[in-house]
Amino acid sequence: MRMQKIPKATAHRLPIYQRYLQILHDAGTTRVSSTELSRAVKVDSATIRRDFSYFGALGKRGYGYDVKYLLEFFGRVLQQDRLTNIALVGVGNLGNALLNYNFRKSNNVRISAAFDVDENLIGTIHSGVPVYSMDELEQQIKDQAIEIVILTVPQSAADDVANRLIQSGVKGIMNFTPLRFDVPKDIRIQNVDLTNELQTLIYFIDSQKSFDVNED
Repeated sequence: MRMQKIPKATAHRLPIYQRYLQILHDAGTTRVSSTELSRAVKVDSATIRRDFSYFGALGKRGYGYDVKYLLEFFGRVLQQDRLTNIALVGVGNLGNALLNYNFRKSNNVRISAAFDVDENLIGTIHSGVPVYSMDELEQQIKDQAIEIVILTVPQSAADDVANRLIQSGVKGIMNFTPLRFDVPKDIRIQNVDLTNELQTLIYFIDSQKSFDVNED
């Protein structure tokens, strides 16, 4: 089956669909309509049908979607039929939290290596993940065929580490630092700014309060 080029917004929604389909499957549900799926994931049914249409005929009119088939299909699309090793650079508070998070509970992703400059951490194992010296960064990325790295280092070190990762040939960086990097076109970067997201949430809550007061 030849698939169309998938819009970025659709790609962002695929893991959401996949997670809920897993919940349905675990509960013994065999089929689901776009309307039922819409209520659960808070995406309108027309958008769901359009998202699914990029992959061909996944459902049947009057029947809906087969849960097991969709779960397996999106598992292949999201490459969850194979184990993906990723690395984490920066074993601070946030890094530790990510190491403790069970990625493999919902998909086949695991942190296989962590890196830090702290001599007290190097050579230890945290949540089953070995912590290496930053001196071993490039070699371990090569030896373990790691293509994706989570970056949680201090801002002062972020530029240097990002450049090293780029030179090491990684294909994707999940960036938890406040800096933004210029990367080659063949490298994907996902910026996660928790402070910015929290401030945005506070802004909208405060704006809604002001709106309510003005309306009265």
